[in-house]
Amino acid sequence: MPTQVAYLGPKGTYAEKAAFALAKLEKIEEPSFFPCHGLRSVVEHLANDLSEAAVVPIENSVEGGVTTTLDALWRHKNLFIQRALVIPIRHALLSNGSFDGISEVLSHPQALAQCSGWLNDHLPNAIQLPTNSTAEAMRMVKGSQFRAAIGDLDAGNNQDLSILKYPINDISGNCTRFILLKKENINQNGNKASFAFSLKSNSPGSLLKALNCIAELGLNMSRIESRPSKRELGEYVFFVDLDFPNGLDIQQEKILKLLDPFCDHITHFGCYSNSEII
Repeated sequence: MPTQVAYLGPKGTYAEKAAFALAKLEKIEEPSFFPCHGLRSVVEHLANDLSEAAVVPIENSVEGGVTTTLDALWRHKNLFIQRALVIPIRHALLSNGSFDGISEVLSHPQALAQCSGWLNDHLPNAIQLPTNSTAEAMRMVKGSQFRAAIGDLDAGNNQDLSILKYPINDISGNCTRFILLKKENINQNGNKASFAFSLKSNSPGSLLKALNCIAELGLNMSRIESRPSKRELGEYVFFVDLDFPNGLDIQQEKILKLLDPFCDHITHFGCYSNSEII
């Protein structure tokens, strides 16, 4: 029976490329890929049992955490990370018109932000219009002489768009980490683990005490990020990634036990393998 994998569509997005690669790495038999409209829709598709897996971006090396994904993970505590994959993001400016005639540039907000410096230097008068995905932007500019899209080079070729400039991202090492989510038990091995927690009190030293619990175990905390709890101003949820070079061991339960006295809620998203495409 095919395993349906939801991802941010339409076809031709970086998310689709990540979904194909993650399904292969995870050895999913007979994957069937379903493009969704918007990141929240991708997660809801899995949470509501309309698919068996979902692929979403969680972090970009330039723009940081993908807030929609982080908020969705905190909201749906029965979703677990099965595997992560870092892919390089190399944006192209694509159009059916000429470079000198471009007055509008369309793309996903993250892509526009990742190319903001280049756009300011080379197309300072062009209007920047956000879309739901890079693939949607390419579809919207097709046939236009004054519109251009920012997106993946290969996807642009498939849409019969000309490459006006490549690459145009501000940072050459731009990359995004995508995660494969499932509603299954937490993995017991891998080289990375992810947690999120809220504190019992917003008092001086509260966060430091929680983080010291991790530091005392000698574990490397490769990422920490805060998001508003959405309950009251000044209250935050903290997302933490830990590195386990030799795989997860008994320290998983130890971490949860040590954090418990300082935290109101703790969510463990799982221990998983983190791979990278160069």
